[in-house]
Amino acid sequence: MLKGNSELAHRVIGAAIDVHKALGPGLLESTYQQCLAHEFSLREVGFQLERPLPVEYKGVRLGCGYRIDFLIEGQIILELKSVETLQGIHEAQLLTYLRLAKKQHGFLINFNVKLLKQGIKSFVL
Repeated sequence: MLKGNSELAHRVIGAAIDVHKALGPGLLESTYQQCLAHEFSLREVGFQLERPLPVEYKGVRLGCGYRIDFLIEGQIILELKSVETLQGIHEAQLLTYLRLAKKQHGFLINFNVKLLKQGIKSFVL
């Protein structure tokens, strides 16, 4: 983890753990997203929800409709899932978002697990 993001990363994961403890697995991603947004507000963690992510191709900015689930304090990208198992395509999505947004740190969190620590993956470019 990046030194500057360490405290912020712990706050993000702590909020996600609290949401998962309260709700458990088996709900839609959108439910976890809204509850996590509320938890971030309670903890005074700055975030942008569903932040648009344009794609630039050969000097042309394309509005392709990509959206980052959360951009935390302009530093950490957080992508949420509620799936049976995380797949390589989910990891590729987050890595691509990090590259396109020019961010270094991101989390991929799958809420559809018994213990949330089993569903958290951290990525640093």
